[in-house]
Amino acid sequence: MFTVKEALKAGIPRHALVYFHKLGVIEKIAKGTYRNPKHHHKVDLLVEDLALAASTIANATICLISALDIYGLTDQIPREYWLAIPNSQRSSRSYLIRSVRMRNMDLGRTKICIGTYKVAIFDRERCIIDAFRYLSLEIAIKALRSYLQAKDYQPNLQKLQKYAKQLRVNLTPYILSLTT
Repeated sequence: MFTVKEALKAGIPRHALVYFHKLGVIEKIAKGTYRNPKHHHKVDLLVEDLALAASTIANATICLISALDIYGLTDQIPREYWLAIPNSQRSSRSYLIRSVRMRNMDLGRTKICIGTYKVAIFDRERCIIDAFRYLSLEIAIKALRSYLQAKDYQPNLQKLQKYAKQLRVNLTPYILSLTT
């Protein structure tokens, strides 16, 4: 993947990009972003498309259903790419992208590599808290249950409670009901 700005720095003029796009040598994937259509994908195409969508929007962070799906904390099938953007930023106008404007974008934000893309995603604990804030109670409780019963990592209840306090979500009754 490369941008028009990167192509210009490499000495490729804009009209050449348009010409190569018409020939099918390169593929336009977003405004000002291109890639090689013959590129072989090493990961699931749907997940790579999510990473591509996240990398084309400034300050975007994978969140909610998309992040829960990546972490294996939900049985929901993501029909859209859920991306968090800063509250001051305008939402993206794409039929596959569901933008959620959030205020505290740094809490729990981390970077992961998906295929050839390095994208931002909220950690497991932040995703659980956001599920209680933005999604249905049923989805949030199922995600919390999956988080607490995980076998491939150790759930961090202190971090979960810290995030809950900062984001003003009362998780105590749900944690007590699932752990006792």
